[in-house]
Amino acid sequence: MKIDRISAYALDLPLTDGVYAWSGGHSIASYDTTIVRVDTSEGTTGWGEVCPLGPFYLPAYAAGARAGIRELAPHLIGANPLELARLNVTMDRALKGHLYVKSPIDIACWDILGKVAGLPVCEILGGRFGTDFPVYWSVSQDTPNAMVDTMTRIRESGIRAWQLKVGGPDETTDIFRIRRAAEAYPDDLIIADGNTGWLPRQARKVAKAIKGLPVVLEQPCASYENCREIRRMSPLPFVLDECIDDIGPLIRAVSESALDILNIKIGKVGGLTKARQMRDLCVSAGISLTIEDMPGGDLTGATILHLAHSTPQTHLFSVTSSYLKTNRHFAEGGPQVTDGRAAANTAAGLGVTPDMKMLGLPLFEITA
Repeated sequence: MKIDRISAYALDLPLTDGVYAWSGGHSIASYDTTIVRVDTSEGTTGWGEVCPLGPFYLPAYAAGARAGIRELAPHLIGANPLELARLNVTMDRALKGHLYVKSPIDIACWDILGKVAGLPVCEILGGRFGTDFPVYWSVSQDTPNAMVDTMTRIRESGIRAWQLKVGGPDETTDIFRIRRAAEAYPDDLIIADGNTGWLPRQARKVAKAIKGLPVVLEQPCASYENCREIRRMSPLPFVLDECIDDIGPLIRAVSESALDILNIKIGKVGGLTKARQMRDLCVSAGISLTIEDMPGGDLTGATILHLAHSTPQTHLFSVTSSYLKTNRHFAEGGPQVTDGRAAANTAAGLGVTPDMKMLGLPLFEITA
């Protein structure tokens, strides 16, 4: 089997709540997502998706993803999509860095592998643990009362886990945000996600102020070293996210006891092949996992659920439901959440079939 064609599509997925805001004054009103189709010589098609959270969050942006895929695709024509390790070596040699560009291609090839094997991707990634698992809701940065109001509204769907977007310019307001949420719903899982937004002095102040609350602290500062400092002075469970983008930094963080939980963004680390490596290292080291992406639509959501469902539930800390923030769904078999819980599709591959009428014409196609 060989890769015959790689095509890219673009879709705009408006957010149902209008605006999604987080640290640094950043916000978006829609997901600008890129969908990749990989066709093979045997007639099997695989699908992947990458959706950076605007150009100002991570070193990734939608137009860059599309340009990078166009650059990378000619090097992959004729490659065997089932040889995932070899495929990733080829991508890394052809294009240095830019892991997010490689992610949808890698994911599409996992989709092909699952279809050829007749198995859901989660079963190839390690097996299906349990029947389902809870998901969390990211609470857009707003006033303390407005954020609790959002939690109250979303709780009607059964969700009981929250990622509060804090890391604002005024750390005192962030302390109120966290306290208000913890007081309103003390039995829920509450993650205070700084999203790299605080300076060390601000993060120290917040960590001291909330140390007695039933909350988890995530990525308070931009640098790994500053986060490690906060981790060492805070008794709260501690998540690293943005500063861990490869297995090398993860090994360092584990060796220095710099985290309790790793947030794996599949697109940020280059796709399922590398995300699985990082997941398995964490499981071996006793590190819990949050599984998410940057975010995206139906294909991204399905990919997240397959990685989550193949993670031992003893180590699965939380799973995002970011794909629910848009009601523009472009594929059959996309992820569903019932009573705050989700599960990976049981069909072969990712189990998601895009609607070609919604996708429209490809931005480009690369063939032999």
